[in-house]
Amino acid sequence: MPNGGKLVLGIDLGTTSVKVIILSTETKQIVAKQSKEPQANVPSDLGIEGNKQDVPKILSAVHNCVSRLPKYLLRQVKSIGICGQMHGVALWKTTGSPEKEDGIFKLEIDRQSVSHLYTWQDARCDKNFLRILPQSKSHLPVHTGFGCATLFWFARNKPEKLQKYDRCGTVQDLLVNLLTGSDEITMSTQNAASWGYFLTDQAKWETELMANAGFPVNLLPKSILKPGQVAGKLRHPWFGIPAGVPIGVALGDLQCSVLALLKEPDEAVLNISTSAQLTYVHPSFDLNDCPESGSIEYFPYFNDKYLAVAASMNGGNTLATFVKTLQHWAMDLGFSVPQSKVWEKLIALGKEESAVSTMEIEPLLLGERYDPDKTASVTGITLDSLNLASVFRSLCSGVIRNLHNMMSQDLLKAKGIKRIVGNGSGLVRNPVLQKEVTNWYKLPLELGQSGDAAFGAALAALASN
Repeated sequence: MPNGGKLVLGIDLGTTSVKVIILSTETKQIVAKQSKEPQANVPSDLGIEGNKQDVPKILSAVHNCVSRLPKYLLRQVKSIGICGQMHGVALWKTTGSPEKEDGIFKLEIDRQSVSHLYTWQDARCDKNFLRILPQSKSHLPVHTGFGCATLFWFARNKPEKLQKYDRCGTVQDLLVNLLTGSDEITMSTQNAASWGYFLTDQAKWETELMANAGFPVNLLPKSILKPGQVAGKLRHPWFGIPAGVPIGVALGDLQCSVLALLKEPDEAVLNISTSAQLTYVHPSFDLNDCPESGSIEYFPYFNDKYLAVAASMNGGNTLATFVKTLQHWAMDLGFSVPQSKVWEKLIALGKEESAVSTMEIEPLLLGERYDPDKTASVTGITLDSLNLASVFRSLCSGVIRNLHNMMSQDLLKAKGIKRIVGNGSGLVRNPVLQKEVTNWYKLPLELGQSGDAAFGAALAALASN
């Protein structure tokens, strides 16, 4: 990349990893990238019902990734695009932008000034709790793990926790706020919709309804922006990026992944990483025609369009749990097997056609948002299917069959979808899953080459310039 070229920095705060890329505005190619797993999960006092992450660790991972990018490229960055995991909520106190130490800007926040990030996997809001919440007029239902549901839970169970803070947002909104140093918290319609109690057609919270039910509406972001709008400017130089560079309002990682991958309107995107999503851009979504319940939901995308999304809680996490279980069984028997070896063997065995059996696994360890009480089950076991190859193949088939039950092959074809673009480490690294996608959907599967949400965030920032 010659000096003087215009570049964009893209950042994605994912559930398990932070990714940053530098994109050339001329070639639309990634010229540098870094990633880091922040290992940010924190044990919850609610046990398996809670799911939270350490915010300073996530910020430290971002700082670390940016610091490892070439300085001569960072000096050419003209704008910054940021996205991250949807639905989750963090609370913090007004601190302004972190100040420079020894002339160097450090991306951090005092631990006393910020809560944990309560993620999309948080299950503290059971169906009985959700049932007593006020009825939203939004076309999007409210589920456990959604920001507003989590805040309602704190308001009713641990109100003292909320009194420590004066603002809240997704973790990517916090990142934007720290980089700009703004007094005002901005939020995109994408992230606001992912919290619930948000009217997407009016771009506003249902504040009156929520306040009457005891919700701390004073904490909610007041400034709601469209995807692509600028939230503010970089307050301090950052590893060579000049101060004053515009920073886009934080976006959803799903929308940014789709933006990075889709080339034609007749494509759907299948992302399998921690969870799993199958989605397509709805050509003419009408709020009035939205079904009241079901497994497909419609989230704001770009340019006033919507994504039709079948979002499963059970994706790569289900397969990872199986791998860990095998490891524990081996240890119980006195053997130690590295995780990488387990994966290698499972994929080699599962690829064989002889692994196909009558066994059916419904791998719903986490239930589903539309049916949280669902659990995992196995049927069709025979004497000749009790082998590792058949079990793993059936598990992979079950992950895809579950998505197919939510968004079927017939539905995709009715919408004119002719191809599926695959993305996410859970799918890209697993040829057994890839076989099952083709088996269930009978559509060509192409693995995306540039599907990272960080790439999409950079593209969105580029489009807004």
